[in-house]
Amino acid sequence: MQEFEGKVAVVTGAASGIGRAMADRFAEAGMKVVLGDVEEQALDRAVTAMRQAEHDVIGVLCDVSTEAGVQNLADRAVEAFGGVHILCNNAGVVVGGSIVGDRDQYIWEQPLSDWQWTLDVNLWGVIHGVRIFTPIMLAQNEPGHIVNTSSTAGLTTGGTLGVYGVSKHGVTRLTEALYFHLRDAGAQIGCSLLCPGGVRTQIAAASRNRPDERLEHDIHRLDAAETDQRSDDWATRIGETGQDPSEIAEKVFTAINDDQFYILTHETQDPNLRMRFANILERRNPEVPDLPLRG
Repeated sequence: MQEFEGKVAVVTGAASGIGRAMADRFAEAGMKVVLGDVEEQALDRAVTAMRQAEHDVIGVLCDVSTEAGVQNLADRAVEAFGGVHILCNNAGVVVGGSIVGDRDQYIWEQPLSDWQWTLDVNLWGVIHGVRIFTPIMLAQNEPGHIVNTSSTAGLTTGGTLGVYGVSKHGVTRLTEALYFHLRDAGAQIGCSLLCPGGVRTQIAAASRNRPDERLEHDIHRLDAAETDQRSDDWATRIGETGQDPSEIAEKVFTAINDDQFYILTHETQDPNLRMRFANILERRNPEVPDLPLRG
């Protein structure tokens, strides 16, 4: 897809972080943008700021873990702008303290609610997006593109962030299948798999948006102070390797323009990728990655 002016982009998780940066980049290219997010106040602030910059945008409160939420997002996009040309299934969450340096729970200790919430947002959110938006985009018979956000954790191995990694490996495989299916269908729609490493976002404080019914005795909704602290701890941990969301957004925009499938943002993760696949091909046991979180 190489024509962007006047086209329509839909981005989930668009109120902050990578999602907000992608929304800004598409708007700068002259696109109309639909921002979907579950965090209402942040969404309102993002929409207000983009409209003040004279961009043509709308915001839709959207919980991607539900089919109804994603269907409403699609309906609102078509109603407002007449179609969809770029879809970024970007909303994501992480559970557990290890992202900011605490010991991760063993995989068998992780509460069922952690599994359900993480998979519902990270994997089912993408599934809902693909199932609902792809037929709309196909029916338009125009060039388009779908970007699904995975992670370096969706390509590598290790014991850190096991639940998150499971969800992101699912996104990786789903998107690879989507690539082949779009080609088989002769579609004018491309797709990309975004696998960021460490990015300066509030991902470490994702539980601020965790629904009450998904809380257990050892999990709590973060208050504003702890949200800021966790975000600061994460920024410190990724250090100089942590990229700004705008850098990721530029790589995504370039990949869409070039019809590039794999978007790997951090070359520092290349040794871990090589190690994992070498171990598989050589039938060796897994090794601990050298850089499990830093990109």
